[in-house]
Amino acid sequence: MIAGRGGLERLALMAIVALSPIIGGSAPAQEAEKEPAKSIGRFGEGRRGDVPEGTAEMMTPETDRSIRSGLAWLARSQHPDGSFGSGTYRGNIAVTSLSGLAFMASGSSPGRGPYGGPIDKALGYVMENTAPSGFIAVPGSATHGPMYSHGFGTLYLAEAYGMTRRPEIREKLRKAVQLIVDTQNNEGGWRYQPVKHDADLSVTICQINALRAARNAGLYVPRETVEACIRYVKQSQNPDGGFRYMLSGGPSSEFPRSAAGVVALQSAGEYDSKEIHDGIAYLRNARPRMRFGRRNNHYFYGQYYAAQAMWIQGGASWAEWFPATREEILHRQSVQGFWSDTTVCHEYGTAMALIILQIPNNYLPIFQR
Repeated sequence: MIAGRGGLERLALMAIVALSPIIGGSAPAQEAEKEPAKSIGRFGEGRRGDVPEGTAEMMTPETDRSIRSGLAWLARSQHPDGSFGSGTYRGNIAVTSLSGLAFMASGSSPGRGPYGGPIDKALGYVMENTAPSGFIAVPGSATHGPMYSHGFGTLYLAEAYGMTRRPEIREKLRKAVQLIVDTQNNEGGWRYQPVKHDADLSVTICQINALRAARNAGLYVPRETVEACIRYVKQSQNPDGGFRYMLSGGPSSEFPRSAAGVVALQSAGEYDSKEIHDGIAYLRNARPRMRFGRRNNHYFYGQYYAAQAMWIQGGASWAEWFPATREEILHRQSVQGFWSDTTVCHEYGTAMALIILQIPNNYLPIFQR
């Protein structure tokens, strides 16, 4: 079995990773523990309610074997410096951070559990590449945009800090969060570079998810940052419930983008609004068009956010979505244990697939119900 699943061991691990929902305020950046913060609606709070009924049964023996194989392959692919990725994406911060999150989703944490070592090494790599400004990036490394890497890197630091409370992680995380806050543009979103120029929905979800995780871990996030992001995402929604790439216009033709739009609102504390219900309906209608192997359709990116959206939504949405997605992903695993992704690299596809398959574990604080 995967480390930590079931019984007293699961309860102990949940106690380690569960975080108190501390809600943000509107004073200058500071440590939340030192001064109580005012409410920002439900930002920073997990979705209330029990794990959806029947979730335990969704973790079939076949799923368990697939996860075991995938985690083992991913651990073998780690480079001596702690990074992950291959080809032009070797050493990529986003790929490294997602790989670390995939191990955390199995129940391990930095320095603890079967994959505590790989998590710690990946964490060291991310911290070493966090500049004094807070920007998390590896010069010369291929990316789809530096702020993608920064967002996933910040998310990884936040999850690791929440599990360990190491002060050296907190300081890196604090600076990374401040950079996100400082680079939000006037529309309320973020773009590829850490500058206040323009914004798109895809980069924006990476930043608000990172801020949500940091807030869960007790760091301060300004009220204005969250509220501006909510306005931006809502303005990005089309009448059909899907989301366009930028506020300048465009159709809801990209499933991954619309999945990210729903999760962006959920991460900001929106769970039952009209925008959420319309977005969920759009995803359920659009899923038949989202298939593995279509050129440049960002399959794993889309399923990563869609699975989060349905998990948080719960009910019939989750009960119908996860089994179908699980079977599709299991079918695509190679005999060696990895999942192929030609858009980025195999380590990226494998990390994404593992995170999706392990959402029912309910271990990662950013997903916890």
